[in-house]
Amino acid sequence: MHGGPGRSVREGDAGASSGPQLRPQLRPQSQPERGQQGSVTAEVAVVLPVLVVLLALLIGTAQVGAVQLRLEEAARAGAREVMRGENSESVEQTVQRLAGRHASVRVMSGSGWTTVEVRSTVEGPVVELLDIELHASASGKEEHRG
Repeated sequence: MHGGPGRSVREGDAGASSGPQLRPQLRPQSQPERGQQGSVTAEVAVVLPVLVVLLALLIGTAQVGAVQLRLEEAARAGAREVMRGENSESVEQTVQRLAGRHASVRVMSGSGWTTVEVRSTVEGPVVELLDIELHASASGKEEHRG
């Protein structure tokens, strides 16, 4: 093909230099329908409170476990002090320091054995509503000094 005197035009370039250029038309992005937006909002409204409750239960369970471990450690420490021959006041102070200020301590003796029992309620944002009381005890044979 020739495009005039002294010029040749290839087939692919025929309309490239002259005439209006055609641009592909962009279609406007479709907006989600109002029903779809509403269903997403409804799903979030249902799922979010469930996730908050699950998180609160997880934290509450961890709190209960931590209090139980603290009570067990306090009871063991109290029993060790009794085995060493410490007086009851010293034992109760040690147990209170380890178990927390709201813990109750009971020291029982009989037949050469002493048992230290510690009780406490669990405190925390969610678990206080459940009114959970935990306890731990430890026993030890009294040592006789001779």
